[in-house]
Amino acid sequence: MSYIERVKPIVDQTISTLASAAFDTDPIAGEKYSRQTSIISSAYKRHGTILERAMLESLKDSNRHEVWREDCFRVSQAADQIIGHQADAALLPYGESFRTLQIDMMVFDSADQTLRAYEVKRGFGKFDAGKIRSIRRDLTVTQMLLKSYGETAGYKPEKAEARIIFYYGRRSIPKPYSLTGPELNDHFGFPVYDLVEEANAYFKQQLYALLDRI
Repeated sequence: MSYIERVKPIVDQTISTLASAAFDTDPIAGEKYSRQTSIISSAYKRHGTILERAMLESLKDSNRHEVWREDCFRVSQAADQIIGHQADAALLPYGESFRTLQIDMMVFDSADQTLRAYEVKRGFGKFDAGKIRSIRRDLTVTQMLLKSYGETAGYKPEKAEARIIFYYGRRSIPKPYSLTGPELNDHFGFPVYDLVEEANAYFKQQLYALLDRI
C-alpha cells in the first residue's frame, strides 16, 4: 500500500466527523456560516493528528528509519524532580512510572545510530507561558530517559535526542530543540516534508469540497 493510501483513511474519517458534528447557529452568522465556522475551527484542531500520522507514515518508506508512536512513555519520579536543577543533562534509567507521556513519533536512525523522540505541533499559533514551561519540562525529561528507553526496547543507540516539530514555523521552543516543516527533509535525509504536503493537499481538497456543499 502506498504512502497516500495509508494516510487517506484518517483524512476521510476526519472529514466525515467534521461533516456530522453538531454546531450552534449564531444569530448573526446564520446556519450556513455558523456551520462553516464550526467546521473550520474543528479542522484546525484535528489537523495536528493528520500531521502526526502523515509524518509517521512517510518515514515508514525510508530504508534507514524505524518509526513508531509511544503512547505510554514512563517518567520516573527521580527524572520529574530533577528538572530545573543543574543535572538537567543527566541520563537516567528508564522503567519506573511516576507519570506517563505520549510521544507522537519515535524514530531510530540506523545511519547514525540515534534514537529521536518528536512532539508534533502545527506551529501556527502561540502558547502561553505556562504551556511553554510544560513543553520544556516534558522535552527535558524525555531527553534524560530516552537513551535508556531505547536500550530497553532492544536498540543500542549511540545518541538520543528529544525534539519538537512546529510544522508551520512559529517556534515556542528555539533551535536546536525545535524543527519546522521545511527543515524536515534535511533533518531526516528523506523527503518527509514533500510527503506531508501531499497529505495536506488531499486534506484541503476534501475540506474545501465539504464547505462547498454547505
